Amino acid sequence: MNSALIVIDVQESFRQRPNWAAVSNPDIVGQVNRLVEATRAKGDLVVWVMHAEPDTGTVFDPALGHVRLIEGLVPAEREPIITKTSHNAFTTTNLQQLLTQRGINHLLISGIRTEQCCETTARVASDLGYQVTFVTDATATNPIPHRDAPADRTLDEILADPRTLATDEIIARTEYALAGRFATIATVEELTGS
Repeated sequence: MNSALIVIDVQESFRQRPNWAAVSNPDIVGQVNRLVEATRAKGDLVVWVMHAEPDTGTVFDPALGHVRLIEGLVPAEREPIITKTSHNAFTTTNLQQLLTQRGINHLLISGIRTEQCCETTARVASDLGYQVTFVTDATATNPIPHRDAPADRTLDEILADPRTLATDEIIARTEYALAGRFATIATVEELTGS
């Protein structure tokens, strides 16, 4: 099996948002680095994916300088860095071509956000015929406000609302949705032995 680790959106943009204080996995950089080291040791490919929303003035607008890897993550020479503008890592990039050229048929998915770009990428990858391993503890997410909650609420108000979906609920839901359908669920320890 030819594998590639896909590191999705582990970028400074997320740390600029107030909800970073409630992130599910404050050590995402450490967890991703453990996967990266193990992947490199096997001679497998690491692909770095960034999310950009040009001309929006948001933290995902490249002009503001936050569309870069979180400090502590360092791509090796020749490891591809691709930029997407959609939720999944395939639709607006050449990721599939890059993987096909290298004969990759198995993907390990890590990154930010668990239920959004990571889960969406896992589902699309499965539909494209890849075997997918979703490394949940190498992903991160934030609490999700209820759909009817006002958009201008503070983090404290979001966290105090009983309708807010907590990170442990989000992660569990993602694992339930993916397991046996789109991906195998694994931990960093299971994959690295450490």
